[in-house]
Amino acid sequence: MKLQVQDTQQGVDVSDAAFGRDFNETLVHQAVVAHMAGGRFGTKAQKTRAEVRGGGAKPWRQKGTGRARAGTIRSPLWRGGGKIFAAAPRDYRQKLNRKMYRAAMASIFSELVRQDRLVVVEDFKVGEPRTKALIAKLSELGLESALIVATEADGNLYLSARNLPKVDVLDVAEVNPVSLVGAEKVLITVSALKHVEGWLS
Repeated sequence: MKLQVQDTQQGVDVSDAAFGRDFNETLVHQAVVAHMAGGRFGTKAQKTRAEVRGGGAKPWRQKGTGRARAGTIRSPLWRGGGKIFAAAPRDYRQKLNRKMYRAAMASIFSELVRQDRLVVVEDFKVGEPRTKALIAKLSELGLESALIVATEADGNLYLSARNLPKVDVLDVAEVNPVSLVGAEKVLITVSALKHVEGWLS
């Protein structure tokens, strides 16, 4: 299949295996959930009664005081005691096979092409780190919000986009299912497109 390059009005040939697949909603959902789960820290931690400091001595004798029997001041029933079902650090990552992940990414890119949400340009750079310069370049392409994907995004592009809430810049190696699904338009250079095609084919 052939995709049109916006700034040169020419076409670029891409493989149907990467950009012409049917949309697999179940697989895409699994890839999105796995990516988001991998971003969770899972560092929440609480202490059980065995981990709380102190409480080694019996606070008072077993009988004769009129109070309820107690063996430690670090009981979960006491203030300052341990937690009954204490949270422990955990890993939220989900395993997703490499073939499944690539198939999900190919399905997303194919859907972007079908919905005319993938904008291909020969090159996309700004000469200086100015937000106005980036807005002007996007306006030439009729875009207000976009995910910009380049082979090697330069610093000027990152600095120009950081004040724009609807514009994000990613290196092609950083592209993920969540960023692609959530983008209104995906602006990608020809070199980055060929890199994606080689990875997905």
